[in-house]
Amino acid sequence: MVLANAEGRAGVEIARDALLRHATALDAVEQGIRTVEADPAVRSVGLGGFPNILGEVECDAAIMDGSTLQAGAVGALKGYLYAISAARKIMERLPHNFLVGDGAARFCREIGAEEVDLLSSKAADDHRKWIEKNVPRELHKNWPDVPLTECVWKSAQRRSSRGTAVFLVIDHQGNIAGGTSTSGWAWKYPGRIGDSPIVGAGLYVDNRYGACACTHTGEMAIRAATAHSVVQYLRNGDSVEDACRRAARDLGHLKGGYIGPVVIHAIDNLGTSCVVSTEVMPDDIAYYHWDGDAPAFAVNRPLVADL
Repeated sequence: MVLANAEGRAGVEIARDALLRHATALDAVEQGIRTVEADPAVRSVGLGGFPNILGEVECDAAIMDGSTLQAGAVGALKGYLYAISAARKIMERLPHNFLVGDGAARFCREIGAEEVDLLSSKAADDHRKWIEKNVPRELHKNWPDVPLTECVWKSAQRRSSRGTAVFLVIDHQGNIAGGTSTSGWAWKYPGRIGDSPIVGAGLYVDNRYGACACTHTGEMAIRAATAHSVVQYLRNGDSVEDACRRAARDLGHLKGGYIGPVVIHAIDNLGTSCVVSTEVMPDDIAYYHWDGDAPAFAVNRPLVADL
């Protein structure tokens, strides 16, 4: 079984085909997300992803094994193509779960990960135009050695640039794995980490109950521990739809700070899936579900939560 969102479209057949070859859920998640990370057409993930406000592409990713509850994650990783593979290697080779910034890059060098310039010419051009339009003229001559605090608020007006590739997978042995990968909020403050690499916020997987991954406004999912909440609601006996709706209502109780949409993707341990959004989303926000028997993926729109 495979559940992936619109950003994961490039990798859904890869993940499905891996399962048909009896690959593990972890392998299927990694292979599917690697395909997305290498696709410059996906502007919110990996190669060609939107950069931060300084023009640097910083990637976040996480992977989790529902059979052991082991997890690995990277944050603000620059210069390496496959953030999801780095996250898995952290899980398998270190006593840690989460590396960020220079430490994450050092680890990637040690394991011989593929080093690339993630900033595509299209992304660089978009960044230049955004700076020209949104940064006050008096700051241009000293850019980037200027205060960024006020400048970065302009990026909060673009909601379409906060996507994450999410994959939730059940393999032939019934094991569940999940993964996330993103270049994050377009033109974000350097070092910003969203929910995607934070276990319990943007991703949580437990064979006993199910799995959840979130997209869009990670600041909110972090505050509400959304992914873990969904799995806990499943543990308490909720259906997967009810669990998603309850977690969405939790998000509705957040006050202050930056408030924006969150899309919750979840499966239970039987493979039933549900995707719920806290707001009505654009038509290109969809998800792909393959139940293991159907010849093709079903494509569905998220439900909208009643907050």
